[in-house]
Amino acid sequence: MALTIENHVYREGEGIPLILVHGFPVDHRMWDRCATALMEMSDAQECTQYPIWAPDMPGAGASPVPRPEDSGARAEDGALPDALDLLADAYVDLLHAAGYGQAIWAGLSMGGYLVLDVQRRHPEAVAGMALLDTKGDADAPASRAHRIEIARECVQRHTTDPVMFFTEVQPGDSTVKQSPDYISQFSTWIREQQPAGIAWRELMAAGRPDLNGQFARITAPVAVICGENDPSSAPAVMEPIARAMTGTDVAMTEIEDCGHFSAWERPDIVAHALHGLIARVPRAIAAE
Repeated sequence: MALTIENHVYREGEGIPLILVHGFPVDHRMWDRCATALMEMSDAQECTQYPIWAPDMPGAGASPVPRPEDSGARAEDGALPDALDLLADAYVDLLHAAGYGQAIWAGLSMGGYLVLDVQRRHPEAVAGMALLDTKGDADAPASRAHRIEIARECVQRHTTDPVMFFTEVQPGDSTVKQSPDYISQFSTWIREQQPAGIAWRELMAAGRPDLNGQFARITAPVAVICGENDPSSAPAVMEPIARAMTGTDVAMTEIEDCGHFSAWERPDIVAHALHGLIARVPRAIAAE
């Protein structure tokens, strides 16, 4: 049983990779601006040119939708309780297949769930970690039911319309989130997704375990990053996560006038925070 994920390499290089894990309901392209800023920053400072990767999750971008037999058990309500673990294993398998034992993992939103599960299942593969606009909680019953309903509609109607609300402007949204550029870009990306892939990722997230117990177990350096205008993972959510990481060094970055997709909205600020994280990874690890 294995999931297939298509890796996208922004840059080859020396040392361990930085693996950028995208959020829902888009694909790796949400990292384009941030990856460019990171490369420009490391070039300007004449730093080691480390590899930068951004795989597409199953059913996102270029990655195929998993078959039912590759997705693990299915709960009575349709959620996939094994899928996040299978996905974490697939990401680590990708890392090992390329000849690396460790990576610096950066996950935004749903990508943060994946990074935390890599920590839970493969802590030896974590040289550093960035959590962006995410949380450790499992879904509450109403949230779980909502995800499952979205998945059902996407498949039955063969459409991504049920997740187009990500482009709707709400009171308190950031300047970028309200901009025509954001609305146009994210609308395009969402329309380009496979409805069955959207559904699979919703069912995976619906079935995920509570991961709050992982924070105190992290020993690698961490960056915690969030937008102050994020409706689901604002500083009020992310600051307790940073405080719960009692076994490591944590740097917290709160970004003014920034919403949920911080890596796209404020790529330079996020790149600076990731650059700082990379500098805190022990040299002995980074040289392996």
